[in-house]
Amino acid sequence: MARMNETLHIGEINTLIIDRMTAPGLFLRTLEGNDVLLPNQYVTETMHIGNTIDVFVYTDSEDRPVATTLTPKGILNQLTFVEVIDTTDIGAFVDWGLPKDLFVPKIYQKRPFRIGEKRILRIVLDQKTNRLIGTEKISAALELPPQKFYPNTPVSFMIIAKTPMGYKAIVDHRYEGMLYANEIFESIRTGDIKHGFIKLHREDGKLDLSLQKTGRDKSSDASEKILSLLHENGGMLPCNYKSDPNIIQQMLGMSKKNFKAALTKLQENQKITIKESGIYGI
Repeated sequence: MARMNETLHIGEINTLIIDRMTAPGLFLRTLEGNDVLLPNQYVTETMHIGNTIDVFVYTDSEDRPVATTLTPKGILNQLTFVEVIDTTDIGAFVDWGLPKDLFVPKIYQKRPFRIGEKRILRIVLDQKTNRLIGTEKISAALELPPQKFYPNTPVSFMIIAKTPMGYKAIVDHRYEGMLYANEIFESIRTGDIKHGFIKLHREDGKLDLSLQKTGRDKSSDASEKILSLLHENGGMLPCNYKSDPNIIQQMLGMSKKNFKAALTKLQENQKITIKESGIYGI
C-alpha cells in the first residue's frame, strides 16, 4: 500500500484516508489532519470511511483545494502536450483532462496561443496564487543528468522540437536529449512520448538518445520485434532480404542493416523460414 500523505500536495497524486461523508461528497484527510473534498461525482460504492484512496489534488474555480479520481495529462513539474481551447487578453486555457482547464499566462507563452493548436507545457505552481498553471519556459527547469545514465540505460522521453540534426527531447521531464535523424526508422512527431535508450552521456551534460539499444544488442532487439510482429500477423510478414529499405522502415521501424542481421540470426536459430513471398515463423 502506498504511504499516506502527511500534508496535501497541490498538483500531485496524494494518498489520503476517507474521513467522513457529507452532502457535497467525501472529505479525505492527511496524517496531519488537513482535509480536502472529493466531490460526489467521483464517489463510488467501493469507497468507505477508513479506506485509503489515491487522488489528484488541484484547486477549484474558487481556488480551494479539491480532489479528483481523474488522471490529468500531467502533474506538477511534468511536461504535457495539450490543445488550446480558449484565449484571453491575459493568457490562454488548455485542456489537460480535468473539468477546470489549465491557464497559461501570456508572460509564459513563447508566442501567442491560437485555439485548436497543440503546445508543449510544463505544469508549475504559481507561488503568488497557489494555482497550477502552464508555462512554455521549459529550459530553466532542466537539470544535469545523473551519472547513472550510461549507454543502453532505458528511459522515456518527450519529443519537443524538430531540428536540422533530428529531434530535441526531454528525458524524464528533467534532462535535455537529442535523437538523431539518421538513426530514426519510425514516425516521429512533436509531443510523442517514446521509450528508448541512452546512447551517450555527453561532456556538456546533454544526452544522445536512441530508439534501439546500441552495439551488439541491436540485432537482438530487431529479432524480438520481428518475432512479435510475426505473432501479431498470423505468422507471416511480406518482406525478406531483397525488400526495399523504405518498406522495411515503414513496416518494421528498423534499418535494413539491422533487419538483415536479425533475419540471419533468426534463421540460424531455426525461428523463421525465408521465402520469396516473405518471412514465416516456425
